Amino acid sequence: MRLRHDVAQVFRDYPRIYFACHRRHVRDPQSAALVSSRQVSIMDHLDADSPTMLTDLAEHLGVTPATMSIAVGRLVEQGYVTRVLDPVDRRKVQLRLTDAGVRVCAANSVLEPTLVEQMLDHLTAGERRAALQGLALLGKAALASQQSRSKVVRRSRKAAS
Repeated sequence: MRLRHDVAQVFRDYPRIYFACHRRHVRDPQSAALVSSRQVSIMDHLDADSPTMLTDLAEHLGVTPATMSIAVGRLVEQGYVTRVLDPVDRRKVQLRLTDAGVRVCAANSVLEPTLVEQMLDHLTAGERRAALQGLALLGKAALASQQSRSKVVRRSRKAAS
């Protein structure tokens, strides 16, 4: 299959940015404990205020609820995530980040800030503005695409019920 030119550009350039700027080690900034990239990936999908259902997270990440439950259990033991039964449907489990989980996520973006700064320093002021505007547009489109896919999944689940 031949990719459209614009799609091919994203396939070419996104990995360049990621590999040039990604963080290699993930640590809790307070305890210095190592946190696996998979654990950070799970926490990146959670919020301290809005609960995420374990089954929804498992589906989104392409694993079984049992597998997700084991992974979340480790995060609960480490103090990064809380797991409580949904007050409306006690068969469901709500997940939220703790303050420690928020701290780890904030301190351990997938990108290393100094490497991103160095990359941006290779651009003129005008190029930097254009690049950041383009990135903002891609981020907006990514969010819209993700929301659209979520609606399709919810509709198909309702139809299957």
